[in-house]
Amino acid sequence: MTRPKDLNPWDSPRAFYGTELRRHREAAGLSQEELGALVFCSGAYIGQMESATRRPPKEMAKLLDAVLKTDGILTRMCEAMEQASQHAEYFRLAAELESTASAICEYAPMIVPGLLQTPEYTQAYTRAARPLAVEEDITRNVATRQERARLLDDPETPELWFILHEIVLRTPVGGSRVMRQQLAHIAELANIHRVMVQVVPLAAEAHPLMNGMFALMFFDAAPPAVYTENAHSGQLLDTPALVARYTKTYDLGRAVALSPDASLAMIRAAMEDFAA
Repeated sequence: MTRPKDLNPWDSPRAFYGTELRRHREAAGLSQEELGALVFCSGAYIGQMESATRRPPKEMAKLLDAVLKTDGILTRMCEAMEQASQHAEYFRLAAELESTASAICEYAPMIVPGLLQTPEYTQAYTRAARPLAVEEDITRNVATRQERARLLDDPETPELWFILHEIVLRTPVGGSRVMRQQLAHIAELANIHRVMVQVVPLAAEAHPLMNGMFALMFFDAAPPAVYTENAHSGQLLDTPALVARYTKTYDLGRAVALSPDASLAMIRAAMEDFAA
């Protein structure tokens, strides 16, 4: 059982949700394990929701409302949190987990990971992906992505490890000036040891990470999870066996990629190519 912790319900919407869930569970005279059995999840997962390390999807909130007879309050709170988020619906829960992770390991096959993007790169990429979007939407997307990047303000947490395919370095998103600035930003973060960066070179040919982007997230007081994404959808996975397979794949990718020093040298060489 996850030991309940005292939360300030006003710290965040998720803390308020966790506080309310615990209050209604205890009022019903149920343990975490007993409630979990009634909604088809583990008692540990109930504990993680109550401690604000996990927020359930709306489907889980509906089950909790039905079992606890809370007249839909947990579902409405979940919907309110979703509407308040500026992220795409499929990324909202992953974004919340990202903000509480102790370590994040991401593989990027085509574009610079969102946490590392400069505003100019994000703007150029978003405009290319959504050529008919109004400027207000583009500006909002840039601001949202920069808000995510505030994770980098902490000098130690979370630990960040990125494996980039060389294609990421060679594709001039936004043109040469924007791309040079973007690569300089990554190089600076790697140089000050805020992030660990490795590059899978084109010369590596076939490699273990070829199936696409994914990000592993690890937590101090919760099980790990993995997020995968394509052009218009994403999926958050937390099945232990599946997370273990992704972790092994990432470890194999580390072995194929260049060393951090050699990777930094390649990033700087690409910067010079865009200076011409």
